[in-house]
Amino acid sequence: MDFGYSPRTQDLQARLNAFMAEHVYPAEARYFAEIEANTQAGKRWTPLQVIEELKPKARAAGLWNLFLPPSAEGAHSHARAEGAGGGASADKSDAEFTFGLSNQDYAPLAEIMGAVPWSPEVFNCSAPDTGNMEVFARYGTAEHKARWLKPLLDGKIRSAFAMTEPAVASSDATNIEADIRREPGREPGRDGDDYVINGRKWWTSGAGDPRCAVYIFMGKTDASAPRHSQQSMIVLPADTPGITVLRPLTVFGYDDAPHGHMEVDFKNVRVPASAILLGEGRGFEIAQGRLGPGRIHHCMRLIGIAERALKLMCQRAVSRTAFG
Repeated sequence: MDFGYSPRTQDLQARLNAFMAEHVYPAEARYFAEIEANTQAGKRWTPLQVIEELKPKARAAGLWNLFLPPSAEGAHSHARAEGAGGGASADKSDAEFTFGLSNQDYAPLAEIMGAVPWSPEVFNCSAPDTGNMEVFARYGTAEHKARWLKPLLDGKIRSAFAMTEPAVASSDATNIEADIRREPGREPGRDGDDYVINGRKWWTSGAGDPRCAVYIFMGKTDASAPRHSQQSMIVLPADTPGITVLRPLTVFGYDDAPHGHMEVDFKNVRVPASAILLGEGRGFEIAQGRLGPGRIHHCMRLIGIAERALKLMCQRAVSRTAFG
């Protein structure tokens, strides 16, 4: 079996490595200095200018939305029309855009980006936006794609994914208890039903970013259905009444600012029935489509930072002089 990289992947690896060396690695000190300055100024959750200034450069280099899979045709069409795949104009050939990479193509690129934990955002390839964009591209309606996918592909907004809950063992998502209940609509002048959402989530990635405009939320629509058909996913605009970000959660004291992993309360959050993704009871189907590739992306990024740590350790070992 041939495990070699395709010529396209090798070309992208070379271009990505060059971009990291020229722009990202030299900006690491500034990244930490900016977070510290924002913290001292009481603005820890402010988006970082060091990242924002690198995004147009990555886009112009054709290193934008690298994560998009071949199946995300709606997203690809947008990339062709808007230049979201490389910042180029619409009359450019498809070869000048970067989209349609398989997991085998993308994995070594995630490995390179992983060497600097914050660098994926520079290329519009950071979680949870990548997974959420894949969900909208694969399972969203035309309305979802126009309202949420387009600005996410353009890097104009951020998003959050709300699945894990504090009261249950969420590693088995059949335990999810948040309630998604269908009720008659109340808004004057609008026909159709609403969904009303109640529940508490935590480790909600992306919810701390002030640019977070939309949540994808998993909850239970039918407790009497078969075990894997009880859950659904629904789209919640972040400014919907009843959504309250309670606090950032920490790992070893680190809160992952400025996007964070937040505890969020959802109380009588009301959205139109059109906000449901794919249909009631299909949450696990969406979750597999979203989280399967996401695990590979995360694993490869972790390999990338581990390789960098090993390299730095080896460089230190051969250069260090001890005891004379």
